[in-house]
Amino acid sequence: MIVDGHVVLASDRVIPREYLEEQAANVHHRLAAHGQDVDRAAITERLLAIHSDHDGDRLVAELDAAGVAGAFLVAADFSHVSPRATPPDELARLHDRVCRRHPGRFRVFWGVDPRAGAGGPEEFERTVTEYGFAGLKLYPPAGYSPSDRRLYPYYEICAARGLPVLTHTGPGWAPLDFTYGPPLLVDQAARDFPAVNFVLGHGGVTHVEEASYLCAHRPNVHLDVSQFPSMLAADGWVAHLNRLFRSGINHKIVFGTCWPSYRMSTTLPAVLAAFTKDGVFAGVRPSHQRMIMGETILRLAGDPVAATTPGGHQ
Repeated sequence: MIVDGHVVLASDRVIPREYLEEQAANVHHRLAAHGQDVDRAAITERLLAIHSDHDGDRLVAELDAAGVAGAFLVAADFSHVSPRATPPDELARLHDRVCRRHPGRFRVFWGVDPRAGAGGPEEFERTVTEYGFAGLKLYPPAGYSPSDRRLYPYYEICAARGLPVLTHTGPGWAPLDFTYGPPLLVDQAARDFPAVNFVLGHGGVTHVEEASYLCAHRPNVHLDVSQFPSMLAADGWVAHLNRLFRSGINHKIVFGTCWPSYRMSTTLPAVLAAFTKDGVFAGVRPSHQRMIMGETILRLAGDPVAATTPGGHQ
């Protein structure tokens, strides 16, 4: 069973429009550098059209086509850095509606920001109690460290409820501060909250050595491989992931795609086609493959399926 630990609802209600416009500008710059005469407005229009899947129907169809049984929706809080960001309470209702529309298909990592003030932790706990959200999502490039002390009340809730924390690492949307991207910034929080499992989002793609180092030496630190199609490796992302999966930390690795980030260049079935014993998983034990492709993220989220799936680990 494949479970994607990191997908995003392709909606401009989830990702502020100016971030999508910046992404389109970056695509245009790359194409122009290669001598391709492509209209920037056309790229922007296409990207915005991709981000109109407000109810998740297209995402579910893509997951079906790729054989992905379930996924964790990642909902970042951009309300403190973008005037166009959807307010957190409205964003929570949107994700709850998507989950209800597609029963049993999605779980949600809910985004918070330490600048939310004293009421923030209570609001986060409400989303867990009322909507059943599965964990906490941080987006440090919005302007804070994952070890910011203002986040500790949230971590106390996660510790008490057994909820994981997924924190973005590496670069992010162009207008934001990449100095908050290094994985090592989570180390203080991981030490202060040993009962909380932290997942380094994109840790298998950027700052990989640093992320792997943390996973190897901190029992409560994990990484996901989301955004792997953008891996900057001379021999490509398939060879890179194969090396990662043979590095001895497979019990700490979560499969994730960050789909639909690559809809403009590929399809989800095409991406998943490389996850074979002759491709990404060459030389990787079947039991390790199962951990990576779903068991570990389900275990971190407290799902008993992780213990009962054939080959499950307790």
